[in-house]
Amino acid sequence: MRSIELQAAGGTSRITLGLPVTSVPNLIPELCQGRRITVITDGEVYALHGDRFPECNAVKIGEGEKGKTLETVHRVYEAFLSLDLDRSSFIVGIGGGVVCDIAGFAASTYLRGLPFGLVPTTLLAQVDAGVGGKNGVNFHGYKNLIGTFSQPQFVLCDFRFLKTLPMAEVRNGLAEVIKHALIGDRDLLSRLETERERILSLREDIIEEIVYASLEAKVGIVSRDEKEGGERRKLNFGHTFGHAIEKTMGLSHGESVSIGMVMAAKLSMAMGLLAVHDVRRIQDMIEGYGLPTATALDKESVIDALGKDKKREDEDIHFVLLDGIGAARIERLKLQELVEVFDDLCEHRRAVG
Repeated sequence: MRSIELQAAGGTSRITLGLPVTSVPNLIPELCQGRRITVITDGEVYALHGDRFPECNAVKIGEGEKGKTLETVHRVYEAFLSLDLDRSSFIVGIGGGVVCDIAGFAASTYLRGLPFGLVPTTLLAQVDAGVGGKNGVNFHGYKNLIGTFSQPQFVLCDFRFLKTLPMAEVRNGLAEVIKHALIGDRDLLSRLETERERILSLREDIIEEIVYASLEAKVGIVSRDEKEGGERRKLNFGHTFGHAIEKTMGLSHGESVSIGMVMAAKLSMAMGLLAVHDVRRIQDMIEGYGLPTATALDKESVIDALGKDKKREDEDIHFVLLDGIGAARIERLKLQELVEVFDDLCEHRRAVG
């Protein structure tokens, strides 16, 4: 078992890895400091694990990214109202990234803010949505346009939850782990290369080590820049194109970000920041984990989605480039510049250079 503490202006969040959550009956009530608990979860997680939840009210939401909307939050607010929640209440989100986002957003806005904690049950949520204090919902299909910065008091990562996931969902999470390695941890990248089979087997010891290293990279950045005024933008590596691809092409988050990372790596190479062999290494890494590095794209719709990216300022966009393997930099690029090089960045042929 390991733990990391994230200290930020929005509060202190303690992230615990490897603790068997459902095997310690009083763990969550103790972390909630005796407050009245309301759990937010989805139907699938409740069916699999609900009998081991703490004794409390449970609000179930729909599954999947399509349910990450203000309409879902509205229904959660109605449930809070019917349950007569007050400032002595504590919200706990148990589920994947959508549950974590909805729970954090609803908790941080209801009654002007209730304390909350998260139990992410997917690898993607454990390394991404569950950690860092970003809580958001999509609007008209555009990713996380509406949201808050508010830290969960605790995050519990129990890797036994991962055993119930389809491998496609595990790969979604590994895309974010690869991202953290590429922007800030060369040693983690090497481990991802040399220990791929052990990682894909979901051995709890290696998964704990990989998630811990991934979160160390993320937590370090968030603690220095909680509200994405500068350095935290590095965590968006691969996401500018990735979110546009996810909205328009119907791919999963991990698949979209994987393609987005390759496009960003190619742009980094074109700008003289990254060597040809590094781009090949990134492609090999992503493909080795069963994730795509390219797909047929609808240029017009992807460009339209890029124009509505939340990182856009006027005609510019804060774009994350690799300054070599394990280092990232943020450049303010004209949106038109991305449009002009778009075709070169999404070529289907695998070879670069």
